[in-house]
Amino acid sequence: MAKDVLDFLKAQDGFVSGEEISRSLKISRTAVWKYIERLRAEGYLIEAVPHLGYRIISIPDKLLPEEISYQLNTKIIGQRLFYYETLGSTMDAAFELGLAGFPEGTAVFAESQTKGRGRLGRSWFSPKGKGIYLSLLLRPEFLPQGAPKITLMTAVSISEAIKKVTGLSVLIKWPNDIVVGGKKLAGILTELNAEADKIKFVNIGIGINVNSSKSFLPLDATSLKEEIGTEVSRIELAKEVLRAIENNYFLLKEKGFKPILEKCKASSAILGKRIEINSQNRVICGEAQDIDMDGALLVRQDTGFIERVLSGDVVRIY
Repeated sequence: MAKDVLDFLKAQDGFVSGEEISRSLKISRTAVWKYIERLRAEGYLIEAVPHLGYRIISIPDKLLPEEISYQLNTKIIGQRLFYYETLGSTMDAAFELGLAGFPEGTAVFAESQTKGRGRLGRSWFSPKGKGIYLSLLLRPEFLPQGAPKITLMTAVSISEAIKKVTGLSVLIKWPNDIVVGGKKLAGILTELNAEADKIKFVNIGIGINVNSSKSFLPLDATSLKEEIGTEVSRIELAKEVLRAIENNYFLLKEKGFKPILEKCKASSAILGKRIEINSQNRVICGEAQDIDMDGALLVRQDTGFIERVLSGDVVRIY
């Protein structure tokens, strides 16, 4: 009901009386006051003036479910939301939800992570209130070897969301990094729970450096604030990421991987460039020529041999 009171306040142009809130939501005046106090405790600045009523002055800079869900307008993505001030890892929490049978589209947000992780056992720097740390549960109906398509679909979605909210054009460094000016802005971690011929569920971990200052970032990283010179609404960006993922996930299911692949290629940071990539304890050098319909990277080595790389870490771009 606190969410109903909040939505009612947001829908007003100015002050609204407690009596009107009470009458419209069919709750007592005492209940109205109680929910207003609860919202204030969460960080909402709500002004109260005798004979005029209440109005919202500002909302907290937190990825609260009531803020993410407000006018989100998605069908499945983000329809179930979990929020934590501090969490070990959103991926661990989402994995437990997957095992418990929660529907696809369920999302876990945290303001900070104490054990945030990326690919290849790396940690993910998760300063409180500065980034978006999100894990999303999906249940795609295709074979486990199709999981790379989910990673690239997510990369495309993050790129589109950033462009829409900030105007900043970013690039995708295959398979899971979003970069700008050669520096890492966001990362994606995809983990499966699957049988040999079926994906039970897949969790997509997303970390985006939003409002972190340069002095608090790794040397090879950047943030949206550093790139555009002003702070970005984490709430609006998180909502746009969820919307973009839903649009591209539906596109993937209805039209296949080709439309997603074309978007990915158009935003690639490596295609046509010479790269060095670590893959399965091997170092491969050559030109990144293409990405195939399975999401694998095709690298033309100096010998002329084209190697198909299903997973790896691009460590150098010439």
